[in-house]
Amino acid sequence: MNSGRSIAKNIGVLTFAQIVSFLFGFFCVMYTSRYLGVEGFGILSFALAFTGILGVFSEFGLNTLTVREVARNNSLARKYVGNIIIIKSILYIVFFGVIALSINILKYPEQTVKVVYIIALSTVFNSAGSIFNSIFQAFEKMEYVSIGTIVNSLLIFAGILFAIYQKYDIITFASIYFFASLIVLIYSYFVFSWKFFVPNVELDFGFCKSVMQQSWPFFLSAIVDIVAFKVDMIMIEIMKGNISVGYYSAAYKLLEALMFIPGIFAASIYPAISKFFISSPESLKMVYQKGFKYLLILAFPIAVGTTLLANKIIFLIYKGEFVQSIFALQILIWTVPLIFLSSLLGILLASINRQALAFKINFIGMLLNICMNLVLIPKYNFIGSSLATVITSLISLILCYHFISKYIFKLSLYKLITKILISNLVMSLFIIYLVDINLPLLICISIVIYFTMLFISGILSKEDLELLKQIGV
Repeated sequence: MNSGRSIAKNIGVLTFAQIVSFLFGFFCVMYTSRYLGVEGFGILSFALAFTGILGVFSEFGLNTLTVREVARNNSLARKYVGNIIIIKSILYIVFFGVIALSINILKYPEQTVKVVYIIALSTVFNSAGSIFNSIFQAFEKMEYVSIGTIVNSLLIFAGILFAIYQKYDIITFASIYFFASLIVLIYSYFVFSWKFFVPNVELDFGFCKSVMQQSWPFFLSAIVDIVAFKVDMIMIEIMKGNISVGYYSAAYKLLEALMFIPGIFAASIYPAISKFFISSPESLKMVYQKGFKYLLILAFPIAVGTTLLANKIIFLIYKGEFVQSIFALQILIWTVPLIFLSSLLGILLASINRQALAFKINFIGMLLNICMNLVLIPKYNFIGSSLATVITSLISLILCYHFISKYIFKLSLYKLITKILISNLVMSLFIIYLVDINLPLLICISIVIYFTMLFISGILSKEDLELLKQIGV
């Protein structure tokens, strides 16, 4: 299978898996928030954010490095897996030590502490499974990752329905994540052993040292990236409490749900562009150009449409208890086009061995986000944090684009952006005119209008249509 078809195939299988996961996740958020209420939903969201930040220590950028190096040389797979199992085992001990120290210093209530510990165990299982997923990705076998994604989301959804039916408490909701991640880890291990090789622990001190030296820029970049976009919930909880976290999380969860789109694209192209950097610079430029175009086409109508329909969306999912989340959603949704494009640019920097530069950009974004939250949360609560997130995302995108233009090539964006804006303007007028009709129907009509405008304006070419057909293969 050539690189183009391989990328298209991987995008296709990942898209299917993530759409299924998105649908399950949508109902999970809806039912969980309604059952637990604002405060309970805030506690669970805090635990996920808290362990998500510290969970980066259990990764140390090893997955990203493994994908890049094994994609370039498949024969390294056994050596990477064998050594990374040992490295990560040590990192898990550090992770739990940091969790225990942090949660006790901050003196959270006993219930919150229990939820954090359970979610932390889930994080470890997810991290262990990612060892196998990184090899799947390097060999461009994303169908195995996709199955794991679907199984995980299905288990969580079924568990939440069962917990609600049995009227269980928030500890049970946290345990659902634990059991789902454990089962998916077992699945990944058996598929990996069947399709590749039985993982064996291998300790090569020289190799481990080399791996850690190469992975630390990925680690630092990942930690500042996740801190930049999750520390807000921690800061809101400390300054304003769980109820404010609940309102903010209601909007933020919808934003997170959409991140599967750039995630799919990045995961699918990363192995290929890592090879293109060595073998075909022109192919690398082509993937960059097409990727920027497609992500921009997808992201803008999401931001525009959600801004106009935020009240309908919040009431549909959360009901009236979360009405204060509407304005937060209207602000946060504008991080979607910014993060979509930044994800592409970030993975391009990694593929051309500029991960240290990506780290510097993320570090600037993290510091800016923390400083802005310190200033804005006390005065504007979670609305201030929403503004901080958008501004941080914008600055990170500008910096990434500047350096990609320097090291790869500069895109000509004026015509593309102008046509996309016109298409969105036409779509917006229809949304405003038809705003009182059924929400799902309105969304479907808006999508048809938007893509009709894209065809009329010539943004989507025959070549683009052929590529879209390949994605379905």
